[in-house]
Amino acid sequence: MSITIAPVSPRDPRAEALLLESHALMGALFPPEENYCLDIDALCAPEITFLGAEENGVLLGCAAIARAEGYAEVKSMFVSPEARGLGLARRLLQHLERTAQAEGIPLLRLETGDKLPAAMALYESTGFARRGPFGGYVENSSSLFYEKTL
Repeated sequence: MSITIAPVSPRDPRAEALLLESHALMGALFPPEENYCLDIDALCAPEITFLGAEENGVLLGCAAIARAEGYAEVKSMFVSPEARGLGLARRLLQHLERTAQAEGIPLLRLETGDKLPAAMALYESTGFARRGPFGGYVENSSSLFYEKTL
C-alpha cells in the first residue's frame, strides 16, 4: 500500500465527498447543536491546513488543523469506511502533529463525540488527555475534549 499524505483543497471533489460522508455520519450520531463540523468554506480559511490520505488517486481519509492562539485544533478527521483498520487516522494525526511542531505550536486540542469509540481510542493511545471545553465549545451530552502537549 503506497499512501501519500499531503495538503489538498477541501474543494477537491474527492475531499468534498469525504466531508459530506463525515458530516452525514455526525448528523446521524449527534444532535445538530452538538455537531461542530466545519463546512467546506470554513476549511478553506488561511489558518487551516487540510490534509488528504491518497492511494492511486483515491482520497481515503482527511484531517485538518485549525490554528488558534497558543494551540491548534484537530478538525475533520475522517477515514472512508473501506479504508478503516489500515492505520490511516493514526498517520494523518502524526502528520498534523509534525506540521504543528514545525510551526512551533505547543499544544493540540480537539473535540470528538462519545459515540466514536475508535476515535477516542486513537486519541488516548497517542497521548491525548481528557480536558474540559475550550475555545467556543460548551459542555454538552456527547462532546469529549482532549489535548496533547507537543
